[in-house]
Amino acid sequence: MELNFLSRPLFFFLLLLTVFSSFSSSSFISDGAFESQNLVIGRNLLQTKKTCPVNFEFMNYTVIKNQCKGPKYPPKECCAAFKDFACPYTEEINDLSTDCATTMFSYINLYGKYPPGIFANQCKEGKEGLECPALPPASVADVNAATTTASSRLLLTVSAALLVFVKLF
Repeated sequence: MELNFLSRPLFFFLLLLTVFSSFSSSSFISDGAFESQNLVIGRNLLQTKKTCPVNFEFMNYTVIKNQCKGPKYPPKECCAAFKDFACPYTEEINDLSTDCATTMFSYINLYGKYPPGIFANQCKEGKEGLECPALPPASVADVNAATTTASSRLLLTVSAALLVFVKLF
């Protein structure tokens, strides 16, 4: 009986903790991500970056290539296409301890043959960076065959709540 009395507050604490953590994901692509696109000259002793958990090599870049075409590279279309492609990966791109931003821009430039720095120079919105919609476009996420962090957290939250609920009753 006493275990059940202690389990309920613990259950609600864990439930609130997981729900609130699922809302804490970033909805901006920071300007720091664009800085990794530019050439940095200097010594980087012991500052190796972790490998990106997202495999940008095999992503579908047609959303960018179809909308952002040269020689004029219209800013409105290019930035919208870039956001459609990159917003599902805001947490990974904004993590400056990984090489995600550098890797992503390398493949964008490789497959689209864009001039270096085109997105950093054209796509500016606010002091926090590019604003991403709360939910990434489903079609882009499906085409790229990647799960977003938000959906993973939601699944984890629901699974944990269900497990604790079953354990209590």
